[in-house]
Amino acid sequence: MRLKAALLLGAALALCAGTAVLAIGTGAVRVPPGQVLAALFGWPDEHLTDPMRTVVWNVRAPRVLQGLLAGAMLACAGVLLQALFRNPLADPALIGVSAGAALGAVAVIVLGATWLAGLSRVLGVWTLPAAAFAGALGTAALVFALARRDGLLDPTTMLLCGIAINALTGAGIGLMTYLATDEQLRNLTFWTLGSLGAATWGSLGGVAPAALLLVAVVPWLVRPLNALLLGESEALHLGVAVERLKRWCVVLAAAGAGAVVAVCGVIGFIGLVAPHMARLLAGPDHRTVLPLAALLGATLLTAGDLVARTAVRPAELPIGILTALLGAPFFLWLLRRRTGGWS
Repeated sequence: MRLKAALLLGAALALCAGTAVLAIGTGAVRVPPGQVLAALFGWPDEHLTDPMRTVVWNVRAPRVLQGLLAGAMLACAGVLLQALFRNPLADPALIGVSAGAALGAVAVIVLGATWLAGLSRVLGVWTLPAAAFAGALGTAALVFALARRDGLLDPTTMLLCGIAINALTGAGIGLMTYLATDEQLRNLTFWTLGSLGAATWGSLGGVAPAALLLVAVVPWLVRPLNALLLGESEALHLGVAVERLKRWCVVLAAAGAGAVVAVCGVIGFIGLVAPHMARLLAGPDHRTVLPLAALLGATLLTAGDLVARTAVRPAELPIGILTALLGAPFFLWLLRRRTGGWS
């Protein structure tokens, strides 16, 4: 079993690295894989020109790295929520985290020059990411507070609260869309569909802290998550602090998904598809599922972004469109498989 897990993780890591190198080398200026590696690691290569090195380091490397981090974080958030709800149909959008982050960012786009002008002067270019992150955490905190009964966190109530919060934030986004100017509407539409086009080395600071938090905390949760698969009462008998585990799952999922939405916009279905693919390949053990899902999520988002920026050159498709085209049929198939048929 350990050998199978090691082989799966090794293959996923190789696939992720290969996809990243391909993505860095593909575009209007093509850079062969050998030159990509030479530029990244500082190896001597007589065929590597200064313009190629500039394209690799200043344009594509931060974009690909941001895609890798975002995909991995969305996948980890999906694994945590699916374990919490014990439902493979759960994803970070389920409890309103993505919608809350979107509302915060949309409010800044539309009201940043008027009602939020003071905030914009203080935070500068970080105003939109900060608002999106605050929206995600605020939504998660609200759902968390509403879902508590007698001091306990009820996953079913949390799911229903998430549906209500999604409806409310959707109404807020609709109002902001109504109030937006033509220029704001274009930015708003493109941002709500998701994109990695604005990635820079500086923007990686918006996702790096949440990524470090996930890396630091998630490994400590794998055994409690495995115990939770047996049921809450069984996990309690095994010594798991179930309520504390629930809180950590919600906080980490909100931090991860909120950070991604803050810098990349709304990108759906990665948190649904990658964890389920990992479980199909590796089984239910979270010791393998979590790192495998992170690698698969990183690969899926990086490959999707590669298609998004090359399929209709010189234009660029929003990445959210491609992930929806992949994820919606997958969700329907998963729903049909789970229910045993449409009847």
